[in-house]
Amino acid sequence: MKVFIAGMGVIAAPGENCAGNLSALLEKRHGIHASSSDIDTLMGDFPVAKIAYTNNELAAKSGVSPSWPRTAMLGVIAAQEAAASSGLDFAKYRTGFISGTTVGGMDSTENFFYDYSKNKSAGHISRIINHECGKISHLIAENIQATDFVTTLNTACSSAANAIAFAARMIKSGRLDIAVAGGTDAITAFTLNGFNTLLLLDDELNKPFDARRKGLNLGEGAGYLVLVSEEIARQNNSRVLAELSGYANASDSFHQTALSDEGNGPYLAMEGAIKMAGLSPNDIGYINLHGTATPNNDLSEGNAILRLFAEKIPALSSTKSFTGHTLGASGGVEAVYSVLALINQTTLPNLRFEIPMPGIELFPETEARKIEIKHVLSNSFGFGGNCCSLLFSKA
Repeated sequence: MKVFIAGMGVIAAPGENCAGNLSALLEKRHGIHASSSDIDTLMGDFPVAKIAYTNNELAAKSGVSPSWPRTAMLGVIAAQEAAASSGLDFAKYRTGFISGTTVGGMDSTENFFYDYSKNKSAGHISRIINHECGKISHLIAENIQATDFVTTLNTACSSAANAIAFAARMIKSGRLDIAVAGGTDAITAFTLNGFNTLLLLDDELNKPFDARRKGLNLGEGAGYLVLVSEEIARQNNSRVLAELSGYANASDSFHQTALSDEGNGPYLAMEGAIKMAGLSPNDIGYINLHGTATPNNDLSEGNAILRLFAEKIPALSSTKSFTGHTLGASGGVEAVYSVLALINQTTLPNLRFEIPMPGIELFPETEARKIEIKHVLSNSFGFGGNCCSLLFSKA
């Protein structure tokens, strides 16, 4: 059974919808402009890709309560766009919502903690009822009426990609007709301090796959796809954007927060997605890299690409040079970007690349370039070696 993409939505620092993000990518306008000093962090000052709307403004845009956590507000904006663009009436079908997130309602909890620590009567306990990751998914699912099956995945930075793969499995097994899948995450002080403690942040703009790379910039955002069965697409004469032709999850179990230098997990994930689609590595026209710009990730992913695509390296780039690393949402945001690349037959730029990594002669695309693309691979790799690759094909 085939699974198709009938709609999609995204919000990230470069833009607040699909059209805005595509325009920013093609015109090389990144969204990494904010400073972590504006967030109550404990150490350092780092560039961050923060979306330029307050919580009240996000609430007004989405029509939800301003008491919602920021993660939920970002997610509902992307999910609403995805639902609207599909043109489908979710209430008529078994429609599920499968979402990846790592932050959950932590921003609301932090605000409660700051107020309570200063004044024991100031912080109201009701502000933390949406703390857990699953609550975020239920808030969004109820808003877009996709409640026949709701679940949340947290596999670190591969969360949203795994949510999309799981949604496809639910459709193929006959448990759902439609699934809205992807992920959402907001920037929080806890996350910033955690990545700083791990020495993974760059105090300058990130440089994915460049020899001078020092680390990542954190970002926030959300991206969702509307996945439908072949039957639903035919019944509704749906506008089909692409086919999710392959996906695979693999783990190299090398380290709690690192991948093996050889790229065993990334290799297996990419190889598995290509095999599921019945393709060969030579069929891939473009890869949206995980490309976090940390020394370990880019080395591991680069080695895996050289192993798998030795005969013919596809066009490739990391769009985290625009969005920063949106954590659990990155697989959803970049799935949307990958489909946009496929629809528009264009590569997406890898900003700030100048010098290839020693021993790894890979040259990411630095400009948007029109080429023939039939299949796009989107990589998402998480802590613990949890690796997921999605493969999108022209429908």
